[in-house]
Amino acid sequence: MTIRTPHVNMVGMKSRYLESAIEELCFEDHKMAFVSGPRQCGKTTLGRLMLRGRGHTAYFNWDDIAFRRQWIRDPRGIVPSAPGGAVPRVVLDEVHKAPKWKRMLKGIHDTLSIPADILVTGSARLNVYRRGGDSLVGRYYHFRLHPFSVREWETPEAPTPEQCLDMLRLHSGHAPHGRCLETLEAMMAFGPFPEPLIQRDPRKAGLWRRSRVERVIREDVRDMSRTTEIGQIELLAALLPERVGSPITLARLQELMEVSHPTIKRWLTFLQELYYVFLVRPYSRNVVRSIRKEAKPYLWDYAEVDEESARFENLVGSHLLKACDFWTDTGRGIFDLRCLRDKDKREIDFLIVKDGKPWLPVEVKLSADAVAPEWNRFLGFLPCRFALQLCRDPDVWRVHDYANGRVVVASADDALYCFP
Repeated sequence: MTIRTPHVNMVGMKSRYLESAIEELCFEDHKMAFVSGPRQCGKTTLGRLMLRGRGHTAYFNWDDIAFRRQWIRDPRGIVPSAPGGAVPRVVLDEVHKAPKWKRMLKGIHDTLSIPADILVTGSARLNVYRRGGDSLVGRYYHFRLHPFSVREWETPEAPTPEQCLDMLRLHSGHAPHGRCLETLEAMMAFGPFPEPLIQRDPRKAGLWRRSRVERVIREDVRDMSRTTEIGQIELLAALLPERVGSPITLARLQELMEVSHPTIKRWLTFLQELYYVFLVRPYSRNVVRSIRKEAKPYLWDYAEVDEESARFENLVGSHLLKACDFWTDTGRGIFDLRCLRDKDKREIDFLIVKDGKPWLPVEVKLSADAVAPEWNRFLGFLPCRFALQLCRDPDVWRVHDYANGRVVVASADDALYCFP
């Protein structure tokens, strides 16, 4: 398979979709930028990209012993001097592992005579480590970096929510172009993370995946929680890929693992905080006979999922979650990813909610053979009049009008290009 890297800069690293948002929202106003995300999704690369082409820059990683010593002795000394009124730029990787790191950052930010652009990255959720201690409120914005999506593989330019809907609506009735089909198939095979997606080597991808899972559970869970239950959390993680897309109950997991309800809940929280799994919960407001519990699990690295339809659903869910997080983090509204399910087991796989109101429902099917009958049930309860049904089949874009709205059945490679 040919590897396409259309937006590669001069040092061979792909530009990322968060770069312009961080420049505009943080560095133009001399605020710090916090970027969290899964292990090996490109946070270090993003940091280095944001140093390119600038003078008076510095990059530090907490794993560097020399940096640890300097951080303890003279934290302000990490900011390079910048004569002539230039603004220095500093990237701090994994610095949240340092004791009293919030107090140190606050001191650096508040006492510099010349403002500095400071980017802080971390593989664990930085909001976990922000609890307690001195407050940094008003001094930073937090962004969540996702792995690649089909659109970002083509371009780092991310559409707004309005642009997304406009592209979907304007595309209705036009022939699909299939520009992202190759990328979609590569992501189905190798997942969304940069290294296996770029290399596209099955053996190397398997080795990379095993190493990543071990490090997330054995190192990150241990560092964040100080728990001694690593082996049992590994077992729980091993149970999740076969449950992707299906409602799970804590009681069933509790029975399988032979532990208490609070323990299962705590372990799932660890795996969510460390970007191994995300849960999609049902939306129930104004939906008659809706299910309110039984969230559905999805993996950040959906290449771990063996069953094809579940992996495809996970891929779509990951794209929608990326859009929700990006639009929320950049001030476009509060976006949340939910699902629709009633007590008769009728279901729409995903529902994007904006500011507490349904915004875009999305159903996922491998084939484009038929329109899902669930639309007759759920469209009447939703205020949004536009819906998507995505399929893996190429060259599909059909419009179906209902009394309560319009459903577009579309190839995922075309439709997902409309999302960040």
